[in-house]
Amino acid sequence: MFVDVAKIHVKAGDGGHGCVSFRREKYVPFGGPDGGDGGRGGDVIFKVDPNMRTLLDFKYKKKYEAERGEDGGTNNKFGKDGEDLIIKVPSGTVIKDAETGRIMADLVEDGQEFVVCNGGRGGRGNSRFATPTRQAPKFAEPGMPGEERWITLELKLLADVGLVGFPNVGKSTILSMVTGAKPKIANYHFTTLTPNLGVVDMQGVKSFVLADIPGLIEGAHEGVGLGIDFLRHVERTKVLIHVIDASGIEGRDPIDDFYKINEELKSYSEKLSKKPQVVVANKCDIPGSEENVEKLKKELEKYDIKVFEVSAATNKGLREVLLYVANLLDNYVEEEEEVQEYIPEEKKFTYEIHIDDEGTYVIEGSFVDRLLLTVNIYDSESLKYFHKVLEKRGIIEQLKQMGIKDGDLVRMNEFEFEFVE
Repeated sequence: MFVDVAKIHVKAGDGGHGCVSFRREKYVPFGGPDGGDGGRGGDVIFKVDPNMRTLLDFKYKKKYEAERGEDGGTNNKFGKDGEDLIIKVPSGTVIKDAETGRIMADLVEDGQEFVVCNGGRGGRGNSRFATPTRQAPKFAEPGMPGEERWITLELKLLADVGLVGFPNVGKSTILSMVTGAKPKIANYHFTTLTPNLGVVDMQGVKSFVLADIPGLIEGAHEGVGLGIDFLRHVERTKVLIHVIDASGIEGRDPIDDFYKINEELKSYSEKLSKKPQVVVANKCDIPGSEENVEKLKKELEKYDIKVFEVSAATNKGLREVLLYVANLLDNYVEEEEEVQEYIPEEKKFTYEIHIDDEGTYVIEGSFVDRLLLTVNIYDSESLKYFHKVLEKRGIIEQLKQMGIKDGDLVRMNEFEFEFVE
């Protein structure tokens, strides 16, 4: 099964918690703090695997999580870092943030890696909080949570040349004639339901990869038919072979077909419409096609587009097409694609303050959640540290500006206390 789009949830490992511990040695009855730091959580890394061809693996498994860091130990032992989670993807995979649609990475080279989620930092043990005035801290720092997000994976095939055109014009037949590929071929629309790849290997010509893109129809760029699912696969090609049914036996006009397909390409991507294009007038062995071919050649002269008369069924004219395309590839100047570097957002712990209906000052947010994990409300040293953090963060000053007075209640999640200046 060919799968070229997948949506998955990835989460990096959380950091291990810092340890609260004190030295307990035979001749040191009141030893100092010796709690170690927690280990760092593992990252989530995507890596290109040259042996993969589709995103099928992600159809059945949707959630991936890296290993958590170990908690710190006694005797200042650091917790072990969590193992990175390496997820393998095929070459040509584009990673997007599912929420914003922003491209995070475009992986095309074998072995290329990208860190999509960073592991959380390990929390500091209580030995890190010892000071001349706080010699026995009974609190430690919790580990930071690992990053997590929903992402979309899109596979864009890596091919030099793409075969485009309406359904049933002979693209699959051409691919089967000029490469070793064995696509499904039948005389009905949408025989090809997935893109097919083949390698053109002719004597005296540098080999290249040819892709048969499933038939496009009007409105493909808007999601009509199968086109929108496969237009992305044409984006990486250097040259397009536009296959047109010159016989007109299905009641279509070859010239009209040319313009309609190019309109779809342009609507999907302006860059796609500007790629070098070669027109193959197929089914020229059918009587009555000569007049259509002449009209097509005359029409496309003004665009300087070469038209080849071909009969894919008998292999007539295909060699000339391939020689011409090979020459275009030899002279093709690769455009440098501007890839905007993805810079991960720094994890920020935020809060907000409001006064509820009972006059209580309520402080909420991720900053509060993290701070309360650190605090031991039954320990005076821990409470002093708690007050110092509130002052340093500017929360005390903000409460004063909001009009708080001695004795007013302050609530942080489930923790409630009276304000005393």
